[in-house]
Amino acid sequence: MKSFLTCLLLTIISYNAYAALPANLQRQLLFSADNPIAVRHAGDGSGRLFIVEQAGTIKIWDGINLLATNFIDISSKVASGGERGLLGLDFDPNYSTNGYFYVYYTKDGTNFGDTIIERYSVSADANSADATSGQVIMRVPQPFSNHNGGDIHFGPDGYLYIGLGDGGSGGDPGNRAQNLSLLLGKMLRIDVSPDVINPDIIYQDSFESPSTPIAVNTCGLDSVVGSYRIPNDNPFINNASACAEIWAYGLRNPYRWSFDKQTGDLIIGDVGQNLYEEVDFQSASSAGGENYGWRCREGAHDYDTSQCTGNESFTEPVIDLPQASNNGCSVMGGYVYRGSAIPAIQGLYIFSDYCGGEMNFATPTGVTWSFEMLEDVNFGTRGFGEDEAGEIYHIFNNDIYKFILN
Repeated sequence: MKSFLTCLLLTIISYNAYAALPANLQRQLLFSADNPIAVRHAGDGSGRLFIVEQAGTIKIWDGINLLATNFIDISSKVASGGERGLLGLDFDPNYSTNGYFYVYYTKDGTNFGDTIIERYSVSADANSADATSGQVIMRVPQPFSNHNGGDIHFGPDGYLYIGLGDGGSGGDPGNRAQNLSLLLGKMLRIDVSPDVINPDIIYQDSFESPSTPIAVNTCGLDSVVGSYRIPNDNPFINNASACAEIWAYGLRNPYRWSFDKQTGDLIIGDVGQNLYEEVDFQSASSAGGENYGWRCREGAHDYDTSQCTGNESFTEPVIDLPQASNNGCSVMGGYVYRGSAIPAIQGLYIFSDYCGGEMNFATPTGVTWSFEMLEDVNFGTRGFGEDEAGEIYHIFNNDIYKFILN
């Protein structure tokens, strides 16, 4: 009966609010790619879109055509298949001047299956990167093949945020997401500025006057001095038993997440286990340190409390969606719409589900967000993208769509 009432309530919410969405809001097919999983922009005013393909290539859409030549091909480094592959991309906030961009991929060869965060540079040709310029920022060991997370974004503070899954298998058998001495199941926050002094030292006063050095526990592997440092306001920087890179924890598989480009709020689509999908929220004013609950909790519900103290303070999801309500299996977090072409959806958060297929628009207010369904596109949503103007794109199987008014 509870499941039936939940489904009925969600149906009523979707039906009653559907009229609020423009009747002529639809998706326009732009082009197709080879297993695309992310759409990004460089923030350089060029209007280009960069299409991440899972096998290890990045292509460019120039607004008219998908260019024949890859922006970069690192497929020889990438182990691809299932939940592995080239999973994330973002461009340095100063890309227009320094040419740096960062990728998140699954390593092939030595340390097979581990997560790599690597920096590359563009070449003299704006449509071609220098494939020899790679510098590993960090490596994170992965015990299983699934729950790799994969999204990376620069926050409004200029720091690089990295979403890592719990290490895989099922049910987080190592309880890694709650373990602050591991990077898995966490949101990381690091400074990759090129003027880094030492990634293992934080200076309490300032870098110009390093009078009070504090050694911190960094857990990223394969980094050289200067790869990254820990922002001195990270929440666990003074905890000697915690990885100082951690910004938030208790995540199962934050596969797709984003920042609201207007407010700076962080919104995470965290893939559930068997019963619930969730969307988590962190205000731009947060000092970090949120515990989103996994594996003690799945969504807003107890899951495995065998190693939980009962004194934890969990940050509950703003969307707690039973998989049975829409045949869901894997939430696809999206973006808050901040474009100008579709004023009626200004400020709404779009998300979907890989299996369920419902294209939902949520109102991001309050402790629980209501949402409206535009349409059900069925199985195959891989994620969403945002261009420099704030317009939103839908990655569906091998096709890239843009939301437009017809």
